[in-house]
Amino acid sequence: MGRGTRHGSGEHLLRCSFCGLTRPFLRLPLLCVTGPSGTGKSTVARELLARLSEHFVVLEQDLLWVGGLRDPADDHRLFRSTWLRTAAMVQQSGRPVVLCGTVAPPELEHLPERALFSGVHYLALTCDPRALATRLRRRPDWRGWDEARIAETLDHQDWLTEEAGRLRPPVTLLDTTESTPVETAEAVLRWVQGVHQGASTPAGRE
Repeated sequence: MGRGTRHGSGEHLLRCSFCGLTRPFLRLPLLCVTGPSGTGKSTVARELLARLSEHFVVLEQDLLWVGGLRDPADDHRLFRSTWLRTAAMVQQSGRPVVLCGTVAPPELEHLPERALFSGVHYLALTCDPRALATRLRRRPDWRGWDEARIAETLDHQDWLTEEAGRLRPPVTLLDTTESTPVETAEAVLRWVQGVHQGASTPAGRE
């Protein structure tokens, strides 16, 4: 893992901590569309692909939820670190990554790979608890949504909605209970564009 040094507008030098070799490295903001299962993240990701593809790269976190990365040690640190490294490399194309998947600031902000980004921003999709439970119960049996897992998901949403404003960085909430997938995608699109515009101004840079 290397260290970043400022080098021009948006560019840094990435230095290898072992050999000292440096290379130009572009640090951009990472935008996380998060929230509990059942709130519409995967559906929104598909809607965003066409709408954002010119200026952003939209990725789904479950893409890398494979056997080799499912190590539960240190809150799935290997999985999360791999995603940060992957997103940082994708961003060398000059397009920020919009990562869709269940994640919260305490799971990313302490990792060394967090330094590869100018900032990480979080938008959490939420849903009325009763509606969310109904959505999850309607999923096919092979997905394993028993009552214990549903209760765990509802507890996670309760924690997220209560702590959103106190987390660092804070998490923006978006209720999807009454929204169609297209309406939700449009709201997420506005958030992405707003964050990107803010990060592109001198006052928005870290």
